[in-house]
Amino acid sequence: MSEKKLIRLLASGVALWLGVRAYRTLRGYDWKGKNILITGGSRGLGLILARELVQRGAAVAICARDSAELERAENDLSSRGGRVIGIPCDVTAQPEVEAMIDEVHRRFGPIDVLINNAGVITAGPVTGMNLSDYREAMEAHFWAPLYTIQAVLPEMRRRHTGRIVNISSIGGKISVPHLLPYSASKFALVGLSQGLRAELAQDGITVTTICPGLMRTGSPRQGTFQGDPEAEYAWFSISDALPLFSINAERAARAIIYACERGDAEVILSAPAKCAAAVHGLFPGLMADVLGLVNRFLPHAPEGHSERRRGKDSTSAWSPSWITQLNEQAAERNNEIAHSEQSAERGAP
Repeated sequence: MSEKKLIRLLASGVALWLGVRAYRTLRGYDWKGKNILITGGSRGLGLILARELVQRGAAVAICARDSAELERAENDLSSRGGRVIGIPCDVTAQPEVEAMIDEVHRRFGPIDVLINNAGVITAGPVTGMNLSDYREAMEAHFWAPLYTIQAVLPEMRRRHTGRIVNISSIGGKISVPHLLPYSASKFALVGLSQGLRAELAQDGITVTTICPGLMRTGSPRQGTFQGDPEAEYAWFSISDALPLFSINAERAARAIIYACERGDAEVILSAPAKCAAAVHGLFPGLMADVLGLVNRFLPHAPEGHSERRRGKDSTSAWSPSWITQLNEQAAERNNEIAHSEQSAERGAP
């Protein structure tokens, strides 16, 4: 094949792709009457996504491990006039996932859109991590999405329609210091998601990979921090709250829903995350050196000192503070704080 013919063929392929993308955008996606399942939907980004979809007329099923948290989220969504069910489920346990999918089918019918959002995060130096940290991250970010996908696929393939959205992270494109188990597992999810998109297209199923940067959801207080918990929580929660470094969670949720509507292959959310991914793609060595420099400024636990605490139990003068105010407000809005905790923090009886 001549060079000119090859260029024409590539140009035709690009034009066809752009045409299909434009058609999907113009045609839109009608959420009314659609059945949506969101894992980890009781708080944070999952809850915000559920709110947005309820407003669009979808029937939304959410699942989470904490029954009390799930009940608060279900009440929140029901008060907005939507059809909602909350199902307690540990998505890292395959039998529970299968039972949960059966319950959604029984209550709503076939699942039109699956959003794999549930996740965990552990921050700390690699010297403080152990194998259980890596296993926990892989169970939450690789095996759990795989369990839910396998559970919904037979019905989606039978109907020759369906959409799957996998919420990964910029940490699944660039491995970030002090977040090694998280990044490794998110890399695995990106690989799974990309491969599934290629294989399931012939079955009429669209798979979209979402890689957000830092988001102001209020979630750091639910994370686990190791080594020097106060210092780790401080740098992470401050980074997660700064407007120039993080993205508003409601805006992120709308972008995710729009990406699902268009059937996008992959979306990176927030300008800093897009910039970092672009630099990494062009100059991976430079990005590795920059991250190595960043690592020198991150906390280092004293020798033999490696505590492990939740974010909400790792507070300091730096966090919460006026610097993290946007994230603290988001935590209250997005069910990251139980009402009893809010009362205690405010000194209420």
